[in-house]
Amino acid sequence: MRPLTIDLQSLENALDGDEAADCYLDLETGAILAVTPDAPTPGTADKYDVQPERYLHIAPLTNARSLAMREDFLFGQDDPHAHKVLSHALAGRRPLRTFDYELEKFPAVYEAWRAFQEEQLREYAMEWLQENGLEPAGGGLRPPAGR
Repeated sequence: MRPLTIDLQSLENALDGDEAADCYLDLETGAILAVTPDAPTPGTADKYDVQPERYLHIAPLTNARSLAMREDFLFGQDDPHAHKVLSHALAGRRPLRTFDYELEKFPAVYEAWRAFQEEQLREYAMEWLQENGLEPAGGGLRPPAGR
């Protein structure tokens, strides 16, 4: 496996699909790049040094996997009212958006969800790195930009 210093939080955000852009991992620097739909893919517009193989596309989690993560979370919840409301949200139209909306009505459950989601996204990020033959260098991950 190839070690690389990576901003794992940015990778998690890219996998979660929070970005309204395509995301890429720069295999030389470990940076996560967000590319808007009207911009060229990184490495393809460089006039003299075209390097498309330097950038690895980060596909966000599928809706099915995001839904499964929420279902897994609900399985461990003991608040019967929140469980009922959130289960109903997942069974309805636009389940991901509805779940997130309904979740805001339950602050304690929301905090539990954020912790669960963070843990799950970290696991998915580590899986994604392994599937792509990468590992965080020295276990040391780059702190998120701006901190």
